[in-house]
Amino acid sequence: MKIYKYTLEISVFVCGAIVMIFEIVWSRILWPYFWTWIFVWTSLIGIILWSLSIGYYTGWKIADRNPNLENLSLIILLSSILIWCTLLIKDTLLVALQTNVTNIKISSIVASVIIFSPASILLGMVSPYAAKLKINNLKNSWSTIGNLYSLSTAGSIIWTFLAGFYLIPQFGTNKLLVILSITLVSISIFISSKKLTKFKVWTLILAICGLLFFSYKNIFIHKGNEFIDIDTAYNRIWIYNSIDIKTKKMVKVMWINNENHSSMFLDSNELVNEYTKYYHLAKHFNPDFKRTLMFGWAGYSYPKDFLLQYPEAKIDVIEIDPKITELAKKYFNVKDNPRLTIYHEDARVYLNKTKEKYDVLFWDAFTSHYSVPYQLTTQEAIKKEYNLLNDNWIVILNIISSIEWKKWEFLRGEYATYKSIFPQVYIFPVTEENNWNKVQNIILIALKSTKKQTFNSTDETVNSYLQHLWKKPIDTDIPILTDDYAPVDYYINKTM
Repeated sequence: MKIYKYTLEISVFVCGAIVMIFEIVWSRILWPYFWTWIFVWTSLIGIILWSLSIGYYTGWKIADRNPNLENLSLIILLSSILIWCTLLIKDTLLVALQTNVTNIKISSIVASVIIFSPASILLGMVSPYAAKLKINNLKNSWSTIGNLYSLSTAGSIIWTFLAGFYLIPQFGTNKLLVILSITLVSISIFISSKKLTKFKVWTLILAICGLLFFSYKNIFIHKGNEFIDIDTAYNRIWIYNSIDIKTKKMVKVMWINNENHSSMFLDSNELVNEYTKYYHLAKHFNPDFKRTLMFGWAGYSYPKDFLLQYPEAKIDVIEIDPKITELAKKYFNVKDNPRLTIYHEDARVYLNKTKEKYDVLFWDAFTSHYSVPYQLTTQEAIKKEYNLLNDNWIVILNIISSIEWKKWEFLRGEYATYKSIFPQVYIFPVTEENNWNKVQNIILIALKSTKKQTFNSTDETVNSYLQHLWKKPIDTDIPILTDDYAPVDYYINKTM
């Protein structure tokens, strides 16, 4: 068949594509455990370059001895098996590293070396080995090498876009790893169809069985409860029923990238997480609000409560991931409401372009202790928040930090940044403890008004929140965060 004339070209193109798909998939696997995109991608880019350089060198060395299609087929088959093994060991290894290695930089590199690097080295061997097989004489050697490497690069480019924009949201990470494994086994068999071994056939059958298994694994039983495991274009999401430690009541929780982002009691409309109740401080500082904006909220617990508590007010919600909204409507009793408007876009993009005006801005985009979208923390972003607000209105945001520890740089930096724009800024630690080194939810409130505030209320519940006002001085030794200089991941990593 004519297709066999281009066996090597097809193999190089496919393996080049799989290297990049595997890299993007691996970034999604690492993210829930190590949380900070800059360290994850730094580790991955470094390890992929290291692995490919070893693969290129080794491929040429092995090809110098006795190059043949059967050996190339074996290299590709072994890479398939190693990618398949990723499914078997990734969660156990990542949990162990997360638990025992406190330095995110080291643990993300170690994880990438152990799981990602071996298959990548083998895939890196394919292009030089194929080039050796393809070279007929010295006259055409350089053009042959150039053609094959350009094909490999073309495969990488095309499938990088497909992986990020379509494949991961469509199939999820586990299923996509199995598809990569099946593809590589198929290429291995295609290369050496005249010497088809039982081992290759059984490897292909095993990979196909894995795909069938993961195709029906999105919903399964987890500790006696329905467990939803879904990959979206932006996140990995888990939804399941559990028991709230504080109240001992049954709750439904939404975990995003290995962190609890939202909870809902199954038998009441009461807010589960204590820090979410502090958003009601808005009615103390200015009770006449009508139009509000919230950034982020996963299961929409506070927007639901807001609609119940303030029947005359409206709330707009900015949620970048439309799949989260879809899941919230399906599992967290979020209903369509004329007073609730949802925008699916990045919060900073919305800040940059909107012409709307609001009375209150609620922030819950900082729910991760380990990773914060830095573009929302800067002076430029906060200026846009200030301009969005009507006169004398407020911003209320949740930050996860300690409050009196030498390493609480992010909170100090964010406080200083808000103080550079807003005339009044206050913080309220949620937990009532003397151990202020403990990492916890801290509510920051910034007021556009210059009017002197009181911190007592006739509303007993609101008054209890007001008594959490932090009255000690806050150091201003951290530089103001800007789009040009915002080492947010660095600050947060130091608290771990």
